[in-house]
Amino acid sequence: MKDAGQRRIHLADYRPFSHRITQVSLTFRLAPEATRVISKIAFEPNPGAEPGPFFLHGEELRLVGARIDGRDVTPEPAEGGITCAVPEGPFVWEAEVEISPATNTALEGLYMSNGMYCTQCEAEGFRKITYYPDRPDVMAPFDVRIESDLPVLLSNGNPVASGPGWAEWEDPWPKPAYLFALVAGDLVNHPDRFTTRSGRDVALNIWVRQGDLGKCAFGMDALKRAMVWDERVYGREYDLDVFNIVAVDDFNMGAMENKGLNIFNASAVLASPQTATDANFERIESIIAHEYFHNWTGNRITCRDWFQLCLKEGLTVFRDQQFSGDERSRAVQRINDVLALRARQFREDNGPLAHPVRPESFVEINNFYTATIYEKGAEVIGMLRRLVGDEGYARALDLYFTRHDGQAATIEDWLKVFEDATGRDLSQFRLWYSQAGTPRIGVEESHADGTYTLTLTQETPPTPGQPDKAPLLIPVAVGLLSPEGAEVVPTRVLELSQPRQSFTFEGLTARPVASILRGFSAPVIMQRKLSAEICAFLLAHDTDPFSKWEAGRALAKDLLVCRIAGKPASEAACFDALEALLRDDDLDPAFRALTLSLPGEDDLAQTLFDAGRTPDPIVIHAARRAFRGDIAARLGETLARLYDQMVTPGPYRPDAKDAGKRALRQAALGYLSLNDGGARATAQYRRADNMTEQLGALTCLLDIARADDALEAFRNQWRGDRLVMDKWFGLQASMAAPDATETVIGCLTEDDAFDWKNPNRFRSVLGGLAANAAGFHHPSGAGYRLLADWLIRLDPVNPQTTARMATAFETWRRYDADRQGMIREALERIAARPGLSRDTAEMVSRILGD
Repeated sequence: MKDAGQRRIHLADYRPFSHRITQVSLTFRLAPEATRVISKIAFEPNPGAEPGPFFLHGEELRLVGARIDGRDVTPEPAEGGITCAVPEGPFVWEAEVEISPATNTALEGLYMSNGMYCTQCEAEGFRKITYYPDRPDVMAPFDVRIESDLPVLLSNGNPVASGPGWAEWEDPWPKPAYLFALVAGDLVNHPDRFTTRSGRDVALNIWVRQGDLGKCAFGMDALKRAMVWDERVYGREYDLDVFNIVAVDDFNMGAMENKGLNIFNASAVLASPQTATDANFERIESIIAHEYFHNWTGNRITCRDWFQLCLKEGLTVFRDQQFSGDERSRAVQRINDVLALRARQFREDNGPLAHPVRPESFVEINNFYTATIYEKGAEVIGMLRRLVGDEGYARALDLYFTRHDGQAATIEDWLKVFEDATGRDLSQFRLWYSQAGTPRIGVEESHADGTYTLTLTQETPPTPGQPDKAPLLIPVAVGLLSPEGAEVVPTRVLELSQPRQSFTFEGLTARPVASILRGFSAPVIMQRKLSAEICAFLLAHDTDPFSKWEAGRALAKDLLVCRIAGKPASEAACFDALEALLRDDDLDPAFRALTLSLPGEDDLAQTLFDAGRTPDPIVIHAARRAFRGDIAARLGETLARLYDQMVTPGPYRPDAKDAGKRALRQAALGYLSLNDGGARATAQYRRADNMTEQLGALTCLLDIARADDALEAFRNQWRGDRLVMDKWFGLQASMAAPDATETVIGCLTEDDAFDWKNPNRFRSVLGGLAANAAGFHHPSGAGYRLLADWLIRLDPVNPQTTARMATAFETWRRYDADRQGMIREALERIAARPGLSRDTAEMVSRILGD
């Protein structure tokens, strides 16, 4: 089934487009099933391109007519578009096409969402709107006219004119087609204004449906804080007179950075204390910042081709992580970033879907909007900053913005500005972009005659298509502690560039305790076996917050692995260290909440697999639950004190201080509910005046199987709020007991509120199933069959969501032969569906390794 007969695109085959575009004019006459799109595009030969046929992309378009310089022409059909004979010099291309937004269920191009017209053009959706060279290196200014009887008509750039039934927009900044946007609907706006540091007055709007206006204030505040931060930290100002955000119910992704008109999944912008949790508020803050930051790192400077996707996404993720750390807690933000990286990207890097940060080829680019591109791409930026220092990073970014503004850039362009700004040779570092896999770092230590020697080794396992790996340049941040717990060597960044390399520290009379990989200085797996006593020591004394947390995590993981294997282990050190940390009121409550969170079931399965064992999800689930029960029993008094102490007085505030207290209180409640039969959780549910506490209490009751009444009450209370109902669906799917998972998923998918064509609702249930490790991997194979059935049903409607959900099967080779056989059967059944989409066919093929 290799590539399912689809054409593979290779980075090595890149060629510039034959022409440049000097101006694009578009007219939209909107109608649900017969929208007319009239384009007028000024082309001129590209002197930097090789001569070749004039080709325009186009899919699912009905061509009404085409003209060149006013004369009718008849283009020839070609794979993925049309070709046409054109003059040797500049010319104007005109075309009229008809499209059907109402039947566009793939949610790419121009489509309808509950009566609203909206677009999603990244990566290749514009070709479903009109004939165009739909590639990111073709940049041009756009002007747009929209004709419709809907009251709100929006597009990119600045509004220039409007009247009854029409509006015109002009975007003066050249952009690729993937950044085009249009919205038309019966909307209301939450307005505000922002003055840039150079004095530009910018009108800000969040556009929503009637009834959602009360959920916009936080999103607007986050936008304004992001604008201030980008001016202060990166010197980047906004460059148009208006910035619009639109909330859309049906959206495949989180949000889209279209120039001047950001389109958001409603879940990524709408929030109120009653309907959104602290985690929702944090996510909204991060995504709004991310999309705004794209105005420079993605829009003003875009990527030359889709192989360079990490250039805009990795850099912008790094910037939004910086912003979130500055706005909240840098330590907590870093830990959460690492947790997300390990859960998503390490899993990807260690399986059949592993690929470099800059891939060499693809069949469907939508399948490469991955954790490797985004999260690992951000880690590569972070490593680069550590290697060149803060000042070197700032000089390089200034040069990048100056040198490449208005251009479509490459990874080579990006690294060249760092070399030019800092004088460093980054030829070895460049391998991070071309080499897949997660490096393993080995550790050896010795101490003699006052000299401590740290020897580090590196090895990256083979990945698909890359059996052999070269040594990488890896920044490893290290600090040393005395046996009494004092820091005797502050953080130093060691540059590991060889397969085996030693570093010495002199003048140390006593053997120190090394704190290695501080701040998670590189996206690697450190293979260092520490005793429970050393882990407890680091948890108590390490001055680096990440390493302090990591020591506690390692301590708990080692004990859980012993329990899973049925091996006896002393647990007193773990419980004592954890209790001491929880009692330390000088520590951030959010940090303490993180230390109470045990390694997840998928994390434990991968740990066992890496150690050469075959994980059993049912055994892992039982061992982890028993360990939680023991923590609750041993630390009950301390947990009860924290639960009572971490009350946040006054009205709800989504700031970091109060959110941290609620996080610690909720973590304590999760353990206490195992002992008190849900008494505290029931009381909290009844008196909760915010979604964080209400959903937190419901989670605890569901965990101990005492949630029937609360689930019904929750549904009755929130049945009219689509985003809150997503929580109701997702919570039950992800927490169903292993033996009950099939029944629970069946009931949820038969519920009259289950709209399987809505990506958020589909992900809440089927994504919840995939996240329920013990339920999904139940030995009956029911979880595999359920997911396969629904993916087969969804694929002809929404290929992009189907393909992404298929990644639930990517870890199949870590399990026993029976489970592997059932997963293979499910994947082969998906692959055999007639007319399977290119997106899903490629994904399934890669997972199977065929």
